[in-house]
Amino acid sequence: MDRMDAGRTDTGRTDFTGWAGLRGLAAACRERLVAFRERLARSRRPRRPAWLRLPRTRKGRRRAVQGAMTLCVLALLPATWLFVTTDGKTGSLADAPRARVAMVFGAGLWEGEPSPYLAHRLDAAAELYRAGRIEVVLVTGDNSREDYDEPDAMRAYLKKHGVPDRRIVSDYAGFDTWDSCVRAKKIFGVDRAVLISQGFHIRRAVALCDAAGVSSYGVGVDAVHDATWYYGGAREVFAAGKAALDAVFRPDPRFLGARERGVEQALASRR
Repeated sequence: MDRMDAGRTDTGRTDFTGWAGLRGLAAACRERLVAFRERLARSRRPRRPAWLRLPRTRKGRRRAVQGAMTLCVLALLPATWLFVTTDGKTGSLADAPRARVAMVFGAGLWEGEPSPYLAHRLDAAAELYRAGRIEVVLVTGDNSREDYDEPDAMRAYLKKHGVPDRRIVSDYAGFDTWDSCVRAKKIFGVDRAVLISQGFHIRRAVALCDAAGVSSYGVGVDAVHDATWYYGGAREVFAAGKAALDAVFRPDPRFLGARERGVEQALASRR
């Protein structure tokens, strides 16, 4: 047999001594290299956890769909509760009833000044006061740090827009909506109030104040539908769950403190 044309031998082994043998050797090396690369790629590919893998059987897939639907229903139950319990208790500025006290919830500061969303809330409170439909404004917000004081910034804004200082009461421990509602009742003695916030938040505020013992009506002020508005709306889906837990278990606020007569004194002062 010519060594230059070597291929398979009588023993069944490949003879790599000829040109044909060298071509076979190169082909075998390429096959092994491709197989090695495939194994390497599979080893680097992250494996999904078992609970993320789609079931292989029809019955398993049906159960997975049913489970996903159940989770969606459970997630939406708190939001549904908010809408049901606050039906007829929210509206626009023109719908706001007369009340002695209005509550404005904090919504962040920009360089020490009320954010645009907070400014819209304060504008509504000032308009209600000038129209004689409320007597006192309770501003409730976060003052947990020395360099961050929502209530004082809200007070300064209201004073610039025609609300006398003696008609403004500050709650410096309104760290969240539930805390603000509980403190309005237990610390400031508010039994009835008009609440002012954006539309995506006002139903939660009304439901929580009602649970805390404050009979309330919510005014949802206008807001530009920007990224903040969409974020707030999405956040409310999750916040509704916490609100439902707060309404059921009624935990103490982060800081309660002693009873204050600020609202009582403000109502007694001359307009």
